[in-house]
Amino acid sequence: MKFVDKAKIYIKAGDGGRGCVAFRREKFVPMGGPSGGNGGKGGDVIFVADNSIKTLLDFKHKRHFKAENGQAGSGSNKHGKSGKDLIIKVPVGTVIKDTQTGEIIADLVSSGQKATVAKGGKGGRGNAAFKSSTKQAPDYAEEGEAGEEKWIELELKLIADIGIIGFPNAGKSTLISVLTKARPKVADYPFTTLSPVLGVMQIDYGKSVVLADIPGLIEGASKGQGLGHEFLRHIERTKALLHLIDISDFREKEPLEAFRIINREMEEYSPKLMKKPQIVVGNKIDMLSDRSDIEKIEKEFTDRGYRFVPVSLITGEGIDRLKKEIVNLYNQIEEGEKTVEKT
Repeated sequence: MKFVDKAKIYIKAGDGGRGCVAFRREKFVPMGGPSGGNGGKGGDVIFVADNSIKTLLDFKHKRHFKAENGQAGSGSNKHGKSGKDLIIKVPVGTVIKDTQTGEIIADLVSSGQKATVAKGGKGGRGNAAFKSSTKQAPDYAEEGEAGEEKWIELELKLIADIGIIGFPNAGKSTLISVLTKARPKVADYPFTTLSPVLGVMQIDYGKSVVLADIPGLIEGASKGQGLGHEFLRHIERTKALLHLIDISDFREKEPLEAFRIINREMEEYSPKLMKKPQIVVGNKIDMLSDRSDIEKIEKEFTDRGYRFVPVSLITGEGIDRLKKEIVNLYNQIEEGEKTVEKT
């Protein structure tokens, strides 16, 4: 399935039905009064988050959506039937924006969450509604109100507990496959992963941590270089980050330099991203000729307040320690959230 995380669509709620002009026509009632019923309300356009949907691909093929109009009123004080609401299902994590104003209309972060994005028009009143002591036989009725219509932008931000970031070829796809049952495409060339990949890591007591491999981050990503600009938005929803760095003898950049470049791109995209806790994962220790380099590199990061875990995704060395660090960090985040809820 192709991963699509942005779409622009037009939505139109149903128009209200027009009111009816009618008069009673009964035998032995020579002066029948007004009996025109009201028009029905137009249908709303309602978005619903659905866990079974993973992409916005369907909205690339269909861009116009319209709810049902309300029916017109009729004689004998019969009101028109309301139009059916239009239910549009989207992936969990979808943000809905008004393209004209840029306003966020809804942010659907849990399965089953609903948002009415366009309201149907009210039905027009029939002439029976206008009867009064001074107007015994009104011969007019209202048109129904038009339903709301607008162009909106759908933007999918994956919901994961921890995001995996780092330069292409640092081993992010391999890491998520080692930690979870996810099976992303893995190869020895840049941008192997062209869309975010989610995986679930089981931890103690039936808990689980959702990990996301965030692809395509390079220098200049925040300005649209490479693929990073397309996927930086997915980091916003994560609670913490695994920052994967190549520390082998064959690395292209020094570990601290690579770390700073990726962090700078995140900060330029959104300073809030830098507030997320990070575990620095030094990968490819099996390709080090001098293992004493590990201690030097680790000190560079621990001196700056970061947890550092050296691993080899090929041999599995350090993976158990990394899992424990992830669990500890996740538990700390959960405890912090519970404390905030209580206050």
